[in-house]
Amino acid sequence: VQLVESGGGLVQAGGSLKLSCVVSGRTFTSYNMGWFRQAPGKGREGVSCLNTAGRTLYYSDSVKGRFTISRDSAKNTVYLQMDSLKPEDMGVYYCATADSGYGCYNVRSQASEYDHWGQGTQVTVSS
Repeated sequence: VQLVESGGGLVQAGGSLKLSCVVSGRTFTSYNMGWFRQAPGKGREGVSCLNTAGRTLYYSDSVKGRFTISRDSAKNTVYLQMDSLKPEDMGVYYCATADSGYGCYNVRSQASEYDHWGQGTQVTVSS
């Protein structure tokens, strides 16, 4: 199983980026998908996730209303549209897959229940 993220970069505060995660090696729609981020010196934070039906279950409070998760099953790709970016959004962003029924819940996205991870893509927001 391979997950490959792309789309990170440097953007000014208030700007937008769209991250992509291409999944290969497993049936894409049979797994929950999550986006996580990790800032320097901090733990991995669940940002958003969607379930096998493509229904979005979770956004962290810090990104709600600004970020949108989506998927394109034909392309085996999950996206994270990030708008109104803030300096505190900076970090390495990871996508991950979890078995159906695990990892992605209405109240959280549980990193320990995801079993495959991408290499990450860096997002830098200048103030």
